Amino acid sequence: MEIPDFEAMNFTVEPVASTYPLCEEWREGSEGAVFHLANIFLFLGFMGGSGFYGLLYLFIFLTLGFFCFTLWSLSDPCTTDSFLWSFALFAICLVQVLYLSYRLRSVSFDKDFQELYNCMFKRLGVSLAHFGKIVACCDGEVHTLEKDQCFAAEGKTSIDKLSVLLSGRIRVTINGEFLHYIHPFQFLDSPEWDSLQPSEEGVFEVTLQADDPCRYVTWRRKKLYLLFAKHRYIAKIFALVVRRDIAEKLYSLSDMACNRYGYPYDLRLPRDPHLLGTEVERADDDLQVSVQGRRAP
Repeated sequence: MEIPDFEAMNFTVEPVASTYPLCEEWREGSEGAVFHLANIFLFLGFMGGSGFYGLLYLFIFLTLGFFCFTLWSLSDPCTTDSFLWSFALFAICLVQVLYLSYRLRSVSFDKDFQELYNCMFKRLGVSLAHFGKIVACCDGEVHTLEKDQCFAAEGKTSIDKLSVLLSGRIRVTINGEFLHYIHPFQFLDSPEWDSLQPSEEGVFEVTLQADDPCRYVTWRRKKLYLLFAKHRYIAKIFALVVRRDIAEKLYSLSDMACNRYGYPYDLRLPRDPHLLGTEVERADDDLQVSVQGRRAP
């Protein structure tokens, strides 16, 4: 048997040169200020919050960051792919910024609603986008009352809406007796609104009459509850402003309330407002009887 010649049968494969250059050593210098500035912009962009203004903040810094990456990739002619990707992301973020800016400019309101936003909702951090949904729920309509015209009649007008006074003054009476005034940017019917569940019905127990020509905005009960179901944030905002309005009315009534003997009392103590006067007066009568009983001997 012939012994094969292994030296002639040389199967050694020559190494093929790599298409991509190998990194033999680290660069001594940095990538430059533009590269680091791009990463700083991206870092600041991802620190943005939520909501409409948070999106605008995010995409503005992303646009700046990807623009810097585009400039940085232009400095190296061998980075065509990175340039194309950076430029594409820059263009997408720029379009998004322009779209959000257009939406921000398009959200504008009439003078009455702008004043309503500044006085009641802006300080609570409500965005213009959410306030736009609130305005749309009332169809952007402003209603008027002539002097001495009634907004609600005691025992007759049903509670089917929520209203805010924009201008003028409303007098609130019960059984012909004056209770308090309602001034601009206060709710007309916040106690009635808060006293009923969504499925309940009721009528006003007070009369609301215009002392001056008035302007007000109103939301229908059913439409407002549908808005609350879709946007829980708006429901929380309305719950806050309505209950704060009730508290302010309650404190103003407590400051003016006096019984027939001239003693002040707190309207928050009795549960039933109809029994308010009788309970306090009964307590005063009992006190006087006890004092006279002690003096009798």
